Amino acid sequence: MSLFENTAIAFKLKSNNELRKAHALFKAVDKNWLTNLGAWSLPWAIHIPGVKSLMKATVFAQFCGGETRKESLQTVEQIYGQNVKSILDYSVEGKESEEDYERCFNEIMAIIDIAEGNPMIPFVVFKPTGFGNIDIYTKVSAGDKLSPNEEKQWQNIQRRFKAVCEKGHTKDVTIMIDAEESWMQDAVDDLVVEMMQLYNQKRCVVVNTLQMYRHDRLTYLKTQAKLAKEEGYYIGFKVVRGAYMEKERERAKEKGYPSPIQPDKASTDRDYNRAVLFIAENKERISLFAGTHNEQSCKILMDYIGKNDLDKDDNQLWFGQLLGMSDNISFVLADLGYNVAKYVPYGPVRDVMPYLIRRAQENTSVAGQSSRELDLIEKELKRRKLEN
Repeated sequence: MSLFENTAIAFKLKSNNELRKAHALFKAVDKNWLTNLGAWSLPWAIHIPGVKSLMKATVFAQFCGGETRKESLQTVEQIYGQNVKSILDYSVEGKESEEDYERCFNEIMAIIDIAEGNPMIPFVVFKPTGFGNIDIYTKVSAGDKLSPNEEKQWQNIQRRFKAVCEKGHTKDVTIMIDAEESWMQDAVDDLVVEMMQLYNQKRCVVVNTLQMYRHDRLTYLKTQAKLAKEEGYYIGFKVVRGAYMEKERERAKEKGYPSPIQPDKASTDRDYNRAVLFIAENKERISLFAGTHNEQSCKILMDYIGKNDLDKDDNQLWFGQLLGMSDNISFVLADLGYNVAKYVPYGPVRDVMPYLIRRAQENTSVAGQSSRELDLIEKELKRRKLEN
């Protein structure tokens, strides 16, 4: 049995009934046409009586902690029993008013209070578009002039970023900032670097995200490492493969600029693994959160830790996966003593729909992801049947 096939550990928290429900869900997700139909129909179908309840009992139950912080904390406590930590992720998306952005900001500030001194929640995360409109970030990234109203919105975005990072610094809570579309990312990166220079003087409080499906991210990482060393502050990165590839290629083609996306998956995998090893080699200055569902990438980091006699629970080195996916990686790594944290999304069902749709599409677009989940669930159900 290979390392990540220990289904007894992976699914220890799941009842037989929960496993059967997950099996049915991944089987449906494995069918591209059904996933695409769901992505098209769910935004309006959610208003039909009974659809919300169905969603909450199936897709939402698999990938989300609950509709509120209080509900989600039950999931947080449950998985902590197996040494897996949590990142509470307020996954409400697609909002466009200042009131909504302020609501999201207040939610993140409240999560920091929960995370303070709490070993179950080592990070607090937010999505930049939760704090402001993507068009504002895009204009700032392009160096376009903002109207007075847009300038006010940009000032609000900066205020929210700074308040969250400052509170993280004060409360000794690490703040992780997600990456989004390339055409808005420069504004985010510049803002995050400013926050790192302010609050990462003694340790890495503010963590940025690198999407390695972009061909320029490895160079960006090394440039930031050089800058941090020269100026004497700490940096940190969540390293992921990325979630907007199709949209990126379509926009580049439509607007006639070179695609920022790697030519193929092998190039993404290569840069991902190089980024993880570069950070691990420079962990005195750079913190790593390796967000991956790729077993090979996990093994590469594990091998590096072993060969260099590093502590498995070195606080500079973390593995992470999404709730409801790759439990065979998360719980096995935690069982072996590595630092592991699950993203635990939460929010009202209808507001979390964009997140859930992305998770379903991610499972169909990543070769073999759904099949792998199905195989492992089937293996565990068979093992339990033989045991009884």
